[in-house]
Amino acid sequence: MLQPFDYIIIGIYLIGVVLFGIRTAGKQRSVRDYFLGSKEMPWWAISFSIVATETSTLTVIGIPAVAYGGALTFFQLTLGYLAGRVAVAIWFLPRYATGDMQTAYAFLGQRFGGRLQRLSSVTFLVTRLLADGVRLFATAIPIRIIALSAGFEISYPTIILGIGILTALYTYVGGFKAVVWMDVVQMSVYVFGALFTLVLLWSEVGPSAVPSLREAGKLQVIAFSISLSDILTSPYSLITAVIGGGIFSMASHGTDQLIVQRLLSCRSLGDARKALIGSAFFVMIQFVIFLAVGALLWVYYGGQDVAALGLTRADEIFPKFIVEQLPTGLAGLVLAGILAAAMSTLSSSLNALASSSLNDLLGAKASTLDEATGLKWSRFLTLGWAFIFVFFATLFENQQNPVVELGLSIASFTYGSLLGAFLLGLLVQRVREADAISGFLVGVAAMVAIIFGLWSTAEGEWIFLFNPADGLKESMGLTALAWPWYTALGAAITMGIGSLLSIRHR
Repeated sequence: MLQPFDYIIIGIYLIGVVLFGIRTAGKQRSVRDYFLGSKEMPWWAISFSIVATETSTLTVIGIPAVAYGGALTFFQLTLGYLAGRVAVAIWFLPRYATGDMQTAYAFLGQRFGGRLQRLSSVTFLVTRLLADGVRLFATAIPIRIIALSAGFEISYPTIILGIGILTALYTYVGGFKAVVWMDVVQMSVYVFGALFTLVLLWSEVGPSAVPSLREAGKLQVIAFSISLSDILTSPYSLITAVIGGGIFSMASHGTDQLIVQRLLSCRSLGDARKALIGSAFFVMIQFVIFLAVGALLWVYYGGQDVAALGLTRADEIFPKFIVEQLPTGLAGLVLAGILAAAMSTLSSSLNALASSSLNDLLGAKASTLDEATGLKWSRFLTLGWAFIFVFFATLFENQQNPVVELGLSIASFTYGSLLGAFLLGLLVQRVREADAISGFLVGVAAMVAIIFGLWSTAEGEWIFLFNPADGLKESMGLTALAWPWYTALGAAITMGIGSLLSIRHR
């Protein structure tokens, strides 16, 4: 059980986050200051910020759960993530470095026109709202469990509102600089907490853990197969992880304003490349730590299944160990790390959403604003998105609602079309805005049907997994395309439609 000292640590951390974020941000004088940090940030800080931004509470508690229930094959995805980042550094970043772009979608506006820029921006806004709304709600789960164990009844909406207010405070005042420097601090906190947990687990199970893990097949890292069925349906097959994960990384780090905003804030193209590729290696180290925690937890609990531990989900295993086994002080630090992962993701989303709203949706109107008025609008949009985020996160309290599945996998619906639109602009000279928009919309619609609607059975017959009339059907025994291929398929559909339509032009 948590002790009073643990709660003191968490409280000090939350107050310190706000004060430190405001202090390090300095004075904001313009929209460029607020959204790009005046392009003065060091590349290593941007690299840490990228890692912290893509790490949420789901990552901190989810990756150990993957290792607990399986092996270490999840690590293969980092090879694809590295390949995708290298591709973005070579092909995408030089285009972003030309001109004075403040969002990723400004490239589509320059290449095609304002309609596609606004469409892609709206797609980004919806994607972030749903995906990060689920992540914000997920953070409230362990906090509520801890509060109940201490005899306090706190509702999910109250917890979500508290996290949202604290995060919005330093994001509203400090803008992008506050977000980046707090990402550096928050990444340090959750990695430090995970490392301490790892050391403690190793001291408990000792070197004898290695033979037992090896015997159970838990130390497998590479899962190589040339079977077409494995490649298409297993997310952790080597070919799927490297190629599918690489294409996914191209989309997430080359077309998502959440990440591209950081790359646009670098001092030079060289710094942007170092920050992007460096983040891949930091992610590898981070994955090793979390996977090792999950593997040692399996040894610590004697390989018991989730039900035997009195839990309902594997995601609850790491929080269970934190609350019950970590010494006083360290438990508070690790829980502060879980809060840190959530707050870094939320603050990054708020700043990126406000940036895209101002620069992509308001467009020409925003360019006519003087610096003071533009800064006021930027802060107003940040605050507005904070309230919207809190509202959406509370909607996920009913976990039986199928929208949870939609929120958790929403990037798979849209990343393919976003990547396809960017590749059309880079590779197909004859394609025009109407062609790209048609390909974009068909790509999103097709992925909705494939991911959320149609699944194939082992006999090859297609059935509807979700029907609004009877709710979510049982998916056991169904085979489907592995999720790393979703982005590749969506991009291929978007590019195929756009390229075919472009044949009618000279």
